[in-house]
Amino acid sequence: MSTYALVLNASFEPIHFVSWQRAIQLLFQGKAEVVEESEREIRTVKFAIKVPSVLRLLSYIPLSKKRQIVRFSRENIFLRDNYQCQYCGKKMGKQHLTLDHVSPVVQGGKKSWENIVSSCKQCNQKKGGRTPQEAHMKLIRKPTQPTWLPRSALYFGVTVSPEKWKTYLLIKSPNDATLPDPDESD
Repeated sequence: MSTYALVLNASFEPIHFVSWQRAIQLLFQGKAEVVEESEREIRTVKFAIKVPSVLRLLSYIPLSKKRQIVRFSRENIFLRDNYQCQYCGKKMGKQHLTLDHVSPVVQGGKKSWENIVSSCKQCNQKKGGRTPQEAHMKLIRKPTQPTWLPRSALYFGVTVSPEKWKTYLLIKSPNDATLPDPDESD
């Protein structure tokens, strides 16, 4: 069963999603309340409980502090670079992108916001273990650490948004959503 629950702040602002197990844990710990339920049920010997689809935290989490620190991750690099190869400029899905060290690791390059960019597989292979200058390639934009993430970061990089979540998310069309459907199983 691959079911997720959307987690809302106490102010009903969406902040992330969690597995159904974590959702039930938040309920039993008294940290959240159920706003929407899915059709699925979890049964034990003594009781049955509907799997939450949308939870609201009972304590407000200030997000302004969290937004100032953007977690370094593959997905966030792709978001920062707008899913675009930073050498040839082609936009593509993340399955066709790789991460490239501008200054290669073999030359002392570090794993940092300022040294890693999105690259298509062809450009990454062409550049190899060289700097862009050595490979006669030019970066479209100099990589920097973002201080914020685009709104699409809320969509978590997965594929379908459940109907019950759309009320709480800014989704214009079904193709804009990228959240897991809690009513679909593996």
